[in-house]
Amino acid sequence: MASRSVNKVILIGNLGRDAETKFTASGASVTRFSVATTRSWKDQQSNEWKEETNWTNVVLWRQENVANYLTKGKQVYVEGRLQTRSYDDKDGKKVYATEVVAEEVILLGGRGEGSGEYEGGGQRSGARAAGGQSRGRTGSAAPEEDPFGGMGVTDDDVPF
Repeated sequence: MASRSVNKVILIGNLGRDAETKFTASGASVTRFSVATTRSWKDQQSNEWKEETNWTNVVLWRQENVANYLTKGKQVYVEGRLQTRSYDDKDGKKVYATEVVAEEVILLGGRGEGSGEYEGGGQRSGARAAGGQSRGRTGSAAPEEDPFGGMGVTDDDVPF
């Protein structure tokens, strides 16, 4: 009997900073950004509402056109898979990074927030990206220095 597994992530949150696009030695574009998701719950002991924000690093392959639209504070839908990679930092210590490798990214919000190119209120990247490009799928990424390390991002940086 063959075993089955699922590795699927769906996020709806706000961008914590502008997306950055870089190119690999072979010319493939890699766009990186972080998404803040917040959950709220009522503390049963104090009867107060509590809030917790989680930051998730996202990588989008071969979609260099989208970085101009992924700016801090925009609400975004991300669909993809979890991937953990490792690299050696400046001191030679092995560091592990878990991130979402996006297969689809959709800007959310009304026409005032997005570019208004889509009647559905968002701009898409991924399977239905402009120019008919295919989903940004890739094998394992080459080890590189973590671009999100040392950002010093706190809850005060959340744009909402």
